[in-house]
Amino acid sequence: VQLQASGGGLVQAGGSLRLSCAASGNIFRVNEMNWYRQAPGRERELVAAISRDGFTNYADSVKGRFTISRDDARLTAYLQMNNLKPEDTAVYLCNAGIVVGNTNTTQPLYYWGQGTQVTVSS
Repeated sequence: VQLQASGGGLVQAGGSLRLSCAASGNIFRVNEMNWYRQAPGRERELVAAISRDGFTNYADSVKGRFTISRDDARLTAYLQMNNLKPEDTAVYLCNAGIVVGNTNTTQPLYYWGQGTQVTVSS
């Protein structure tokens, strides 16, 4: 099982980016999908989360600017980031709880993608 994150880049303050996180491999079901970020010298923080039922949760710092969504047919989560600020600069990592196929358990394992750099210039 792998998670592949993409969509980062360099953008000016006020701009937008859309991140994608695609799951692949021997997957029975993808449960919650999450986006974290980590800036230099700072702890990793949860930015946004979406459950299998579509319930969402956001960090206070991104509410009203970021939107998380998912496409279960494509096993992909998205993070639409609008009105970006320099303080949003970080490596963004996706994380998902995945039930692996061909096993006797429905307990999910948690996987991480490789991260994608988002840089917002002032």
